[in-house]
Amino acid sequence: MSDYQMKKSWLIILAVLISFSSCVSNEEVTYLQEYELSQYTDEYVPPENYIIQANDNLYIRIATPDPTLSAIFNIVEPGGMMRADEASAHLLSYPVDQAGTVNLPYLGLVDVAGLTLSEAKIVIEEILIDYVADATLTIKLVNNYVSVLGEVSVPGLYPIYKERLNIFQALAMAGDLDDFGDRYMVSVIRQTPEGSIVKEFDITDKKIIDTEFYYIMPNDVIYVKPMKGRYFAVNAAPYMFAFSAVAALGTLIVLIQNTRILSQQ
Repeated sequence: MSDYQMKKSWLIILAVLISFSSCVSNEEVTYLQEYELSQYTDEYVPPENYIIQANDNLYIRIATPDPTLSAIFNIVEPGGMMRADEASAHLLSYPVDQAGTVNLPYLGLVDVAGLTLSEAKIVIEEILIDYVADATLTIKLVNNYVSVLGEVSVPGLYPIYKERLNIFQALAMAGDLDDFGDRYMVSVIRQTPEGSIVKEFDITDKKIIDTEFYYIMPNDVIYVKPMKGRYFAVNAAPYMFAFSAVAALGTLIVLIQNTRILSQQ
């Protein structure tokens, strides 16, 4: 092989190695950009309230001026304590059965599925008024979490403490997307009374603020897909080291041959 042919061969190898390397542009990782041609309309979709479903767990507390009377309407911990911390909320919650009801002490079965928390509170208060007039009712959703999976820094299950949590706040809890997270195709899997629905949207587009999936609902699952080329970047790393070693060896051989040629002239 001539000196020219060898140089040409190693130039081709170097070009292939460069083509394998992944470069992420600034446009691909920038959120809320303004596009002239957006896939979303200008129509604002107001956020919905969560609808209670079967298998939900509700924290329901009925408080009255009389502690003895309060104990009748509530699940009480051993020792007669009625704490209101998060751990107790899980232990003392009421499951919504497949028929959509919760079984409350003394009040019996109450239909709550298909209602918002505010509507369920009104329904229970209307039943409670026949027993006690000066009671205060608290109702919360216990299974109030969002799951964030895929190409994020810290995937996991995160509690929702706010009334309204948007997609960016949820992703921030997971440490944001990593460099290879596809911001053009973020998926939200949402449980509804009619079944699960999946929505994919582009978080680089500013107009997602007005869409139905901008605000996260309890039990949503956010999945961030990897960009194209992510598979190679992760799984081909050992081969890249091998290619680099071969390329370095080839370059060294070419340099040695050039040195010999120059010394013979």
